[in-house]
Amino acid sequence: MLKLKFSELTSIVGALSSIGASLTLEQAGIIVGIVTALVTCAINVLYMIRRDQREERMLATQLKAGHEHH
Repeated sequence: MLKLKFSELTSIVGALSSIGASLTLEQAGIIVGIVTALVTCAINVLYMIRRDQREERMLATQLKAGHEHH
C-alpha cells in the first residue's frame, strides 16, 4: 500500500487546492459533469456485465433442465 509522508500529503493537498482555486465556477461545473458522466458509464458497464452473466447462468440452467426431461 502507498504510504505518504506528512510533507508529501500536505504538498499534494496544496497543489490540488491551488488548482481548485484557479477554476471558475463554470469550469468546476464542467469537471463535475464529466466525472459524473464517467462514473455513470462505469457503473452501467458493470451492471451490463453482471446482467449478461446472470442471463447466461439462467439459460444454462434452463437448457440443463430441458435435457433432463428428454
